[in-house]
Amino acid sequence: MAERNIKRSDRDGELLTERRARLKRPDMYMIVLLNDDYTPREFVVWVLMRIFYKGQEESTRIMLEAHTAGRSTVGVYTYDVATTKIAQVDKLAKEYEHPLKCILEVEGGGEY
Repeated sequence: MAERNIKRSDRDGELLTERRARLKRPDMYMIVLLNDDYTPREFVVWVLMRIFYKGQEESTRIMLEAHTAGRSTVGVYTYDVATTKIAQVDKLAKEYEHPLKCILEVEGGGEY
């Protein structure tokens, strides 16, 4: 949290210093979908639509990008939202016995 000083005068003309805290934006995290050779494409698209609220077309594009490039960015979220969504993906993948995997990366940085 950064602070900045604001100077103003009181009724007697004395100089007062007031400190105002500047709020820092939260760090953002990318959720990256990893390709595997076993999870059905239809399941991946369904998960993207159900957990990330992506449309059919965008979900298909993300799935195909992961399939051809090995990975695809699903979205950028705050840490709490990102970890919750990854946990939801893991839960559905286990429930349906698929090895689907998403990872968390600091936006502009490496894997977290």
